[in-house]
Amino acid sequence: MSIVDHLEELRQRVLKSLIAVVIASGGCFVIVKQLVKTLEAPASTIRFLQVAPGEFLFISIKVAGYAGLTISLPYILYQGLRFILPGLTQREKTLIAPSVAGSALLFFTGIYFAWKALIPAALGFLLSYGSDVVEPLWSIEKYLDFVLLLMLSTGIAFQLPILQLILGALGLVSWERMITGWRWVVISSAVAGAVLTPSTDPITMLLLSTSITLLFFIGVGLVAVTENLKG
Repeated sequence: MSIVDHLEELRQRVLKSLIAVVIASGGCFVIVKQLVKTLEAPASTIRFLQVAPGEFLFISIKVAGYAGLTISLPYILYQGLRFILPGLTQREKTLIAPSVAGSALLFFTGIYFAWKALIPAALGFLLSYGSDVVEPLWSIEKYLDFVLLLMLSTGIAFQLPILQLILGALGLVSWERMITGWRWVVISSAVAGAVLTPSTDPITMLLLSTSITLLFFIGVGLVAVTENLKG
């Protein structure tokens, strides 16, 4: 295929991905009130307020967009694979395809972990701190921004083992070299936990940084297994 043909194929696949996101987001917008109620569940004792005209409409569009993008992720990855696989060697194909599938799985695992562990821990801390001084009345927009950002950032952070596996499979970094830098990883995970946590509370930061460190060691194990299989 010529450069023009490749660009045309890329345009078509990007367009198909965008259409999938729009359709999924539209479907999510139909049930957006149920989605918002689900996202409100961890903070069941809190009263949420709409503090500006149209605030709930804008946040509904945002929630539907996030949900639509998440639902469309497997299809977007599929389109990306269909575009790049024909130009790869057989060895690269055997590496990239499982890595992309694992990436999607880890992303959804990260979202689930944030929903089940990080968000309840963060809300528990924030509700208990100062509860004897102020009554919590939260803006629905600020709350949902907090929840969505924490879920998204955790899903991204869970991509670490896939990155390690790709680097190791390509021979750029060995598992021995990875393990020697574990101290820097612990420090970096603490910084990442502070940056990625919207609430900046210590419990959520500790949970997220510990998870990143654990994911790093899982990635080291995967690289070690891969190197032994090749050997």
